[in-house]
Amino acid sequence: MRKKQYLKLGILVMGTMLLASCGNQETTKEKTTKNKDTSTESRTINLMEQTEIGSLDTIFTQDEASVNLQANVFEGLYQLDEKDNVQPAIAKELPKISEDGKTYTIKLREDSKWSNGDPVTANDFVFAWQKMADPANQANYFFLLDGTVENGTAIINGDKKPDELGIEAKDDYTLEIRLEKPVTYFTSMLTFTPFFPQNQKYVEEKGKEYGTSSDAIVSNGAYLIKDWNQASMSWDLEKNPDYYAVDEVKNDKLHFEVIKEANTAYNLFESGELDIATISGDLAVNNKENPNFKAVQTSKIYYLKLNQVRNGKPSIFANENVRKAIAYGLDKETLTESIVSDGSRPVYGYVPYGFVSNPKTGVDYREEAGDVAKTDSKKAKEYLEKAKVELNGEVTVEFLSKDGDSDKRIAEYIQGQLQETLPGLKLDIKTVPQQNSIELTKKGDYEIAMGTWAPDYQDPTSFLGNLKSGNNSGYSNPKFDDLLDDAANKYGNDPVKRWETLIAAEKIMVEDDAAIVPLFQQYRGQLVNDKLTGITRHLFGSTMTYKTLKIED
Repeated sequence: MRKKQYLKLGILVMGTMLLASCGNQETTKEKTTKNKDTSTESRTINLMEQTEIGSLDTIFTQDEASVNLQANVFEGLYQLDEKDNVQPAIAKELPKISEDGKTYTIKLREDSKWSNGDPVTANDFVFAWQKMADPANQANYFFLLDGTVENGTAIINGDKKPDELGIEAKDDYTLEIRLEKPVTYFTSMLTFTPFFPQNQKYVEEKGKEYGTSSDAIVSNGAYLIKDWNQASMSWDLEKNPDYYAVDEVKNDKLHFEVIKEANTAYNLFESGELDIATISGDLAVNNKENPNFKAVQTSKIYYLKLNQVRNGKPSIFANENVRKAIAYGLDKETLTESIVSDGSRPVYGYVPYGFVSNPKTGVDYREEAGDVAKTDSKKAKEYLEKAKVELNGEVTVEFLSKDGDSDKRIAEYIQGQLQETLPGLKLDIKTVPQQNSIELTKKGDYEIAMGTWAPDYQDPTSFLGNLKSGNNSGYSNPKFDDLLDDAANKYGNDPVKRWETLIAAEKIMVEDDAAIVPLFQQYRGQLVNDKLTGITRHLFGSTMTYKTLKIED
């Protein structure tokens, strides 16, 4: 089965141009809009993304910015509160689960509408899920149905039809979901955007145009998106007057700018043009004592993707010694402290700190699993010497990097540090815009690429499952696959044994096979307007929701 990896960040925006353009926009000059529900004044909140939005089609998304936007423009069965607890959204209440844990019955609220006036019904979920499962669509998150929803695996593999997926509209407002086996984290999965509904009639009417602009969607969330297409460097979110919980939406309008350079973000914040600015490097270091600075913990892991099969042929990373030379040779401490410098921490494993705990003892996964493949330059040099013999000389590798400010700095550091630590290794950086990078990695047309992964649901498999056989980095180990299958099937009702099995699987993939090279866990450095309240961040799914954002000027 094929799986997708997900990457972020993009193109250059000049600070002076943005300062001028933002200063001239109505949204920053005319900062108040009338709140129809409360008859109070609310200033437009000015926010940023570091990349363009790839798509508003919830099943064709693979970047953080798009997921965050979708989670605020659309709404699914459930949502996360400020403590990441699952709460009803389109669903009236938490699901009724059968005794065997395999059938979920969910009642939908009847006052949720699409922005064209149509009611949101159970059929909208059935359509969207079948669309995600259909292998002809190559949806980015179709693997979430593998081994979870009944017949998901068979449909993905072409053995059954999409309409045989285990989801059924019993009536307009009753949804039944049948699983292959009990999945303890399934309800948390339903908060993630690929499981959101879609309006079948509208989607089919728009065809390939659906999700490519704000004029080519109908939405059902707290906000309506305005003035956006896939090339946009700015857009607006406006309160949806027909949202069933409109009184919970604390601000009328949010304005977004795509800002790729930390210096630009900093200048915009200092001039009052941004209410939250993401910064890194020297700017983050120099602002550590700034009362507006926050090092915001995320569950996002930055790592190196080492592609073992390029364009159908074994690549240089089919050689295990090359992979291990890089894995052990990287100085993650210096990278994190001196280059990233935003509060992020080095990580020696694929599952992050503070994300999920042992179901019996409450001990954090990363603490219990410990460090795997810790930096060891002596060992790295030994592996490289073996590789040079096997490859008859110098080892030359192409490093695919996106052209965002942060990505370029990280790639250049890795290039210099590894070439100095490992004589005989040469890294050539190939810099491309974000969308090009996404397409190249999807096709497996790269050698090294920067990977980023933020979890979809709260379980170690949200990370480890990406490396099962069929991924787009050509890694395959039956022992690793078997351990993940055992965790899902054999130990589904034995949480302690399941936990131990997942830790063992991670060690095989990261340390024994060096399939990927974890770099650091992101703690996003941000400057935050001290008058901004109601910031809701999440450790899985979308990283931020805006419904409760409010500014007190």
